[in-house]
Amino acid sequence: MRLLASFLLTLAISFFEIAFVYAQPSFDALQYRAVGPTRGGRVTAVAGTAMEPGTFYLGATGGGIWKTTDYGTTWNNVSDGYLPTPSIGAIAVAHKDPNIVYTGTGSDGLRSNVILGKGVYKSIDAGHSWSSAGLAEAGQIGALILHPEDHNTVFVAAIGQPFQANSERGIFRSRDGGRSWKKVLYLSDEIGFSDVEMLPGNPNILFATAWKTVRKPWTIISGGNAEEGGIYKSVDGGDTWDKITKGLPGNLIGKIDVAVCPADSRVVYALVEAPDKEGGLYKSVDQGVSFTQVSDFGGIRSRPFYYTNIRVSPQDCEVVYALATGYYRSDNSGKDWQRMNPPHGDNHDMWINPDKPQLFIQANDGGANVTHNGGKTWSTQFNQPTAEIYQVEVDDQFPYWLYGGQQDNYTTIAVPSLPPDSRQADGIGWIINTGGCETGPAVPKPGNHNIVYSNCKGRFGVFDKRTGVERSYYVGASDMYGHNPKDLEYRFQRVSPIHVSPHNPDVVYHTSQYVHRTKNDGQTWETISPDLTAFEPDKQVISGSPITRDITGEEFYSTIYAIRESPVTAGVIWVGANDGPVHVTRDDGNSWQNVTPASLPKGGRVDAVEPSPHDAAKAYIAVLRYQLGDWRPYLYRTNDYGKSWTLLSGPNSGIPQNFPTRVVREDPVRAGVLYAGTEYGMFLSMDDGRSWQTFQQNLPVTPITDIKIHQGDLVLSTMGRGFWILDNLSPLHDQSLMDLADEPHLFAIPTTIRHRSPMGRGSSEGLEYTDPGVWVDYFIPKGNKAPVELQVFGPDGAWITTLASDSIRASKELVENMALNQMEYLVTKGLSDKPGLQRYRWDMQARGPWSANKNRAYRNGALVNPGEYTLTMKVGNWEASQKFYLLPDPRVIGAGISVADMKAQYELTTTITALITRARKLEQAWEKALKTASADSSQKAYAEALSRALPQLQTEKDMIYPQPKLLDQIEYLGYMLRGADQRPGDDAYARLAELTKQLNALEESVEGAR
Repeated sequence: MRLLASFLLTLAISFFEIAFVYAQPSFDALQYRAVGPTRGGRVTAVAGTAMEPGTFYLGATGGGIWKTTDYGTTWNNVSDGYLPTPSIGAIAVAHKDPNIVYTGTGSDGLRSNVILGKGVYKSIDAGHSWSSAGLAEAGQIGALILHPEDHNTVFVAAIGQPFQANSERGIFRSRDGGRSWKKVLYLSDEIGFSDVEMLPGNPNILFATAWKTVRKPWTIISGGNAEEGGIYKSVDGGDTWDKITKGLPGNLIGKIDVAVCPADSRVVYALVEAPDKEGGLYKSVDQGVSFTQVSDFGGIRSRPFYYTNIRVSPQDCEVVYALATGYYRSDNSGKDWQRMNPPHGDNHDMWINPDKPQLFIQANDGGANVTHNGGKTWSTQFNQPTAEIYQVEVDDQFPYWLYGGQQDNYTTIAVPSLPPDSRQADGIGWIINTGGCETGPAVPKPGNHNIVYSNCKGRFGVFDKRTGVERSYYVGASDMYGHNPKDLEYRFQRVSPIHVSPHNPDVVYHTSQYVHRTKNDGQTWETISPDLTAFEPDKQVISGSPITRDITGEEFYSTIYAIRESPVTAGVIWVGANDGPVHVTRDDGNSWQNVTPASLPKGGRVDAVEPSPHDAAKAYIAVLRYQLGDWRPYLYRTNDYGKSWTLLSGPNSGIPQNFPTRVVREDPVRAGVLYAGTEYGMFLSMDDGRSWQTFQQNLPVTPITDIKIHQGDLVLSTMGRGFWILDNLSPLHDQSLMDLADEPHLFAIPTTIRHRSPMGRGSSEGLEYTDPGVWVDYFIPKGNKAPVELQVFGPDGAWITTLASDSIRASKELVENMALNQMEYLVTKGLSDKPGLQRYRWDMQARGPWSANKNRAYRNGALVNPGEYTLTMKVGNWEASQKFYLLPDPRVIGAGISVADMKAQYELTTTITALITRARKLEQAWEKALKTASADSSQKAYAEALSRALPQLQTEKDMIYPQPKLLDQIEYLGYMLRGADQRPGDDAYARLAELTKQLNALEESVEGAR
């Protein structure tokens, strides 16, 4: 990806100055890989261009900008490395030049977890690169439109900061392509604008819609009195504006979306949030002078703060589309509605091709989809890895699976860390349901990964992967929807945590404002705490004012949001609430102490508590306060059970002061190595939080919602790009890491499970699966001129293979050291001799057969046996060794294949390898000898013998479906034994004996004629 250099530059210049305590090593060799899922996440902005009908753009709420040039068959990210935020509010392509594309960042779907916008960006090469075009403080951008004749004239509707008042709200105009902006319409620091539209036939006529809105953790405010909202019109290109009132609601008014009809400049539609029957669709037939309500149908105005989107066909003003929870079409100007069926619900945006109105793109909470036939059929959403994942849990099988709640999915999901089987449609087929619903979490039971404890908005379930059904054990068994939280017996947040004790897999914790515990999978619950929240009465309100109620549990304030039991000492349990307090119990819940840091401003969401895996008295917390308008990072550490705390994220920490922190975890192997996930990426501390450096690597910019360190890997969930894994953290565990400078270094090699790739596995769109192998991490100092050589030796000290970084500079001493007759080391481009931390993955294969083709020589050898191995690394005169272990695949052992079977297979395969080498060398020698003998009359008999032998050894090349001859038959036998771990069948041994006999006889016939 292009992300690393650009992102680091953005961090260095735009956000902060770093003051490090110690010299930071480069970790460029450590890269993340995406593991899915491939089903899309929320998309709130789409666009296309009539000049290239197959080209469309989607703007995700946390996944950036993606582009298709084949009508949605494939999508590629085009914003990574350029945009400092993944949240997209609007996209527009120039009418006459598809190379010119603008985007306004900051989604207009103001959920509580909405990601902040960072201004306008512009591309002059069809999205391949982007540059800033101003309005960095505008917050969320609801709409962006371009003048049809002059793409340098741009209008932006700025909603503003979603959680606080700010002056950069209103309608902005640029006449120089974004180099400068003028605020041409402004009401107040609390009133933004959600839409701006231009009359297609007369770009001097514009409409804009004012919207008073603000998000609080406990409520959503959408709308105000008549002076605080409404529709405005300009007839002079935005210089002056007049408010339209005739026919529109005259009291409370909220979010409004406008659509102008290209086919008739008199027709303007407005979808209006207003109380009761006043809300709905309004139509003007006099270019906005007056409006008449045509529909108050509830389906088109559900959850208006989140939706409120209206579109009109470019060629028929009677055809209107409304996007809300459902997706509707009217063929009579909104009087009657028919529900459409896109691939997913919760609908946000659409763009209609002006020349082909049946061709359009539509956006929803499952991604974006294209139709050629007006919505009868759609392109897939399973090619957009933009999932919003709330948390990550992992199980203890091999390969391990990652679990979490995916926004707007009907259950929680799990995806594998490596391909688990041989399905054909791997990217789609490897997403499984695991109970609960979109919010999660989903927590597999240690020791039995088939049981998954799942949550759905406070409802606890026990999902069984073997049957695909879920048993339900809701605490309190009461439906919370629609309630004032102060009236609830149990306040469960929409995202309510579940935690399994690290000391007893039968002990499971679940939290409301209390800590609940079950020891029998939810059959019975006990409450082991008092209310551990701040519970301020003024925050316990019906969410959604002053017009539209919206009570889904998302705004339930004063609930426990994070819980963890110390892995060091049972009964030490830490919790954090979404309204600020932190508590700990040291006696298994019998008593609790409020240990909230004194310097922590009140009211923030304690997003993560992290008991140290090394010291029961030590813990960390990550607190999120951006929903209160405070964008500073808050990471704290205690070393004394919360009696005192140290802030780890201050101005000189290395974390930008506008990067809110979501999660912090301590490495379970090396104390003091910390990983922090922020709103805009990953950070690493090697000194227990005293200083931080970016650990973004190749990650796209997106919120990191959760972190796990599991089986030596760093496992992440993100709010917009699915799950990611950074394999093998062992270099960070090496105590000498900070001292590397003057000489090479070979890091400890992790114990590795010896496994094979499943049959038929291909690469998934946007996903990365590592091939089987052993991670080898090493350091090369600056100024190195020598090649890198790796030698692997088996359990008995026998040489297995040698790998070299450079065939020209590789040491000739290799031949002498191994007593070989020719150069038989493998050159691999993956083995770098460049300075810095490097990573190589050895494929666990012994030396394959010789080949005259250097690109094939010694490849495809036998998979070595389980056991202890030694790897020796040489760089010039420097040399070091590390021992490591290969463990058998537990799935193979479970299937009844023993290590003894694997050793028998290895022995037989290496024997076949030797026979292939012998046959290939005979083939080469005989071909050369035949040329010489044919030219020498004294060698006629020898030439005839060679002429008879070669056709028996070689398969004819210029024939369709030729009969395989001896060499191919030997290679076929080797192929038969390479696919899986098994005890060789009797026929394999018999066939080897037969082929060996045939080759011996053939060789004797040739030698006898010399």
